[in-house]
Amino acid sequence: MTASPNSPHRSAAPDGGHAVVWSQDYLGYRWSADHPMNPQRLALTMDLARGLGVLDGVEPVRPAAASDTELLRIHTADYIEAVKRAGHSDAVGVTEVDVPHGLGTEDNPVFPDMHEASAILAGGSLAAAREIAEGRTRRAVSIGGGMHHAMPGWASGFCVYNDAAVAISWLLDHGFDRIAYLDVDAHHGDGVQHAFLSDPRVLTVSVHQHPATLWPNTGWASEVGDGAAEGTSINLPVLPGTGDAVWLRAFHAVVPAALAAFRPQIVISQCGVDNHREDPLADLALTVDGQRAAFVAMRDLADRYAEGRWLAVGGGGYGLVRVVPRAWTHLIAAALDRDVDPARALPDSWLEQAAGFAPGVELPTSMSDGGDVDYLAWDGPGGTPETGISSMDRALTRVDAAIIATRRACFPLLGLDPEDPRD
Repeated sequence: MTASPNSPHRSAAPDGGHAVVWSQDYLGYRWSADHPMNPQRLALTMDLARGLGVLDGVEPVRPAAASDTELLRIHTADYIEAVKRAGHSDAVGVTEVDVPHGLGTEDNPVFPDMHEASAILAGGSLAAAREIAEGRTRRAVSIGGGMHHAMPGWASGFCVYNDAAVAISWLLDHGFDRIAYLDVDAHHGDGVQHAFLSDPRVLTVSVHQHPATLWPNTGWASEVGDGAAEGTSINLPVLPGTGDAVWLRAFHAVVPAALAAFRPQIVISQCGVDNHREDPLADLALTVDGQRAAFVAMRDLADRYAEGRWLAVGGGGYGLVRVVPRAWTHLIAAALDRDVDPARALPDSWLEQAAGFAPGVELPTSMSDGGDVDYLAWDGPGGTPETGISSMDRALTRVDAAIIATRRACFPLLGLDPEDPRD
């Protein structure tokens, strides 16, 4: 699409401005005292980013809560009302108060002010979208977002309102008609895919743990979109144990070519970090170094194919002190063009603070796990080079099977040759 003179794409910040969207109100999104999604991971991230100087001179954008009208872009009226009722009832915890709407379940226990806390996360992603669409910035990050499992009429997988889908819907009504959504959470981005399964204006790409081995058990390579949108849902499932180099080989074998063919005006990234080797709820094996490489790769793809427009949100990730704060500090740094050296030592003051949240846990000392992010580029079916290390050979063989299955399912629908590594 060629932008019209009045399009927001013509007035986007020429100096490549960047924004961080943040509110202390994000910390109200707390399911229960022992729920794995602890909002202190967000506070620890922001404190680490400040301690390392990443946020020096940056005034965060403070979001407003998403209105009912904005939430209705994706969610049903009866669901929104059910969330409000639950959050203002006495049915707190695992009460099964409203199973049809997914409320009161073990994954999604009721908590006080559930609607208000969920609406502010959605408002954060909307604020990030507005910053970009209205030309004040080219990049915006809101680590409170990424609730990619929420469905139109029910809560799912720790997610009440699907902030990314709401923001995408808003962007579609404000001058954008080619939006690429990239999801690197260990769990399939099912809610966002569902929202735009039949919409050819939105490309959804999810790189996740194989659905035969992990909830929500969706995201097979054969899920490619419906009707006129066939080819705009891309799913790349990888096996448990997949580490940095193999994961990056898969990512680069599929995602850049898909974006080049789709020609997005903006890239939206869901940056869940439960793909880390220590995460208690998934089985992938990335390090913080591999996660950092993924964030930088998505930023660079936005620079290459979307004139630098990049909206990044958080997502899963349950390593409260050892993983999430370091990974998402790298994400914030990438969005601000203030990349942090992985060898950088963690501030003593932050380590003291983190120790208070995880007594007895051995804390990291630097922004790196010592991961190896050098990867062998995919060079076509049957083209896996001999590495001389049998375990790596097997890992490459398995991931190459996933690569070619995904490429064969989607690439012809995008006008690409699935067998040609140049595509």
